[in-house]
Amino acid sequence: MKRVPKPVFFVVALLILAFSFTAIFGISYYTGDNKTTVLKGISDIRWGIDIRGGVEATFKPAGDVDATDEQLESAKSIIELRMVSQGITDYELYADAKSDRIIVRFPWKEDSDQNAVEAIEEISSTAQLTFRPGDGHATTDIDSNGEYVYKTPSGDTANTILMDGSYVESASAGMTTDKTTGKNSYVVQLKLKSSGDKNGKERFADITKEYLNQQVSIWMDDIMLSAPKVEAEITDGNAVISGSFTAKEAQDLASKINAGALPFQLETSNYGTISATLGENSLVAMAYAGVIAFIIIAIIMILFYRLPGFVAVISLIGQMGLAIAAVSGYFPVFSSFTMTLPGIAGLILSIGMGVDCNVITAERIKEELRAGRTLDGALERGTKNSLSAIVDGNMTVIIVSIILMLVFGPANILSIIFGESTTGTIYSFGYTLLVGVIANFIMGVFCTRIMLRSVAGFKFLRKKWLFGGAKND
Repeated sequence: MKRVPKPVFFVVALLILAFSFTAIFGISYYTGDNKTTVLKGISDIRWGIDIRGGVEATFKPAGDVDATDEQLESAKSIIELRMVSQGITDYELYADAKSDRIIVRFPWKEDSDQNAVEAIEEISSTAQLTFRPGDGHATTDIDSNGEYVYKTPSGDTANTILMDGSYVESASAGMTTDKTTGKNSYVVQLKLKSSGDKNGKERFADITKEYLNQQVSIWMDDIMLSAPKVEAEITDGNAVISGSFTAKEAQDLASKINAGALPFQLETSNYGTISATLGENSLVAMAYAGVIAFIIIAIIMILFYRLPGFVAVISLIGQMGLAIAAVSGYFPVFSSFTMTLPGIAGLILSIGMGVDCNVITAERIKEELRAGRTLDGALERGTKNSLSAIVDGNMTVIIVSIILMLVFGPANILSIIFGESTTGTIYSFGYTLLVGVIANFIMGVFCTRIMLRSVAGFKFLRKKWLFGGAKND
C-alpha cells in the first residue's frame, strides 16, 4: 500500500473541521448597527414557505394591454425561469387568462420585507436588452456605491435600436483583467446566435463595422449598462458587457438575459405575506433531532468500527458542511438555495448514504483483517473492494436526482401535468440530494481514504483491533 505522510491526517481533519464550522455558523461582523457577512452559514439560508412563510404578489400587464393567452404563458415561463435562476425553488406560480393576472408565491424571511420587494421588482422587470448608438441619456443618478447610473435614453440613442436580446444565444458572468492597470473586473459575456432569422453574429459584425470608432451603448430596460467605443470589427459572435459590476450583479444580469424579456411590462397589483405552515419551532425541533441523531450515529460508528469509525465521523461532518455550503450561498459563485422540508429530506438521505459508504469501507477492511492480511494489505484491498459498491449506489442516486431536476425543473411537460407548486418542491429535493451525494464522494470516498492511510502510519496505532480486527492481533 502506498503510504500517506503522517501529518496529512491532521491537515485534512483540521481543514474539514474548520470548513464545516464556517459553513454551519458562517462568518460575519458588525460595524455599528450594520452587519457584514463574510461567509454565509445556516442562518443565511432562505427557508421555504412551509417553514418560514413568504410573500405573494399578483402581476398584471401595465397600462391597457390586453395580453393573449400565449403572451401570458410566455410571461409565466420567463418568471418561472427567473425564480429558479435566483435559487428560489419552493414557489407557486399561476396564470389566470380570464383576468390577465399572474400570481406568484415564494419564500422569504419575515424580517426582510425590503428584500422581498426588490425580488418582486427583479422578477417582474421587462429585462429588455438593447444595443443603441451613442450614449444619450435624460437623467443621471448615483447608486449606493457612489457610481453614476445613466437612465432613460434620449435623442438618437432613444430613437434607434441596433439589436436586442433576441439575437443573444447565451450570457455568462466572467472576469477580465485590464492589461494597463492589472485590475480585475466582472463582466457579462454574450454569445450571439449564428443562424436563423435572429443571426446575432452577422448583425453584430455589421454594427461594429458601421459604428467603428464610435460609441455603442448597451441598455437593460431604461438603464445604461455601458457605452464602449467600437475599436475593431467583431465577427466571432462574442460580445462583452463591462461596467462597475460585482460578482453577484454580473451573475444576476446574465441570468436575466438568459431568461429573456417579458412580452409586456408588468405591474404589481397586489402584494402580501404568507404565514408558515409549520413555523420555526418545527425547524428548531428538527435541528435538535438532527444533532442527537448524529451523536448516536457517531457513537455507534466508533464502537463498532473503532478508528475507521472515528475517521468516518470527521468525514460525515465535512459532508454536512459541504452540503450546507452548497445551499446557503457560502460559495459566491453559487446563489443561495431555498431549503424546504423535501430539501431537508434530500440532505438526510444523502447523509444516510454517507454513513453507508463509510460502513461498507470499514466492513471490507474488517473482513480482510479477519482473513489474515496485514494491516497495510487490509487497508489496500478493503478500500479497493468497497469502491465499486459505493460508486454503483451513489451513481444511481446521482442519475435519479438529475432526472428529478430536469423533469421537474422549469419549462417542461411534466410541470404542466403535475402543476407548478409541485415542481419547485421536487426540484428542491433533487438538488439537495445531488449536492449531498457529491459531498459524499468528496468526503466519504476521497478524504476518508487519505486519512485512513495517513493514520495507519503512526506506530502506536498500527494495531489490527483498532481497525476492526480481533483484540489479540
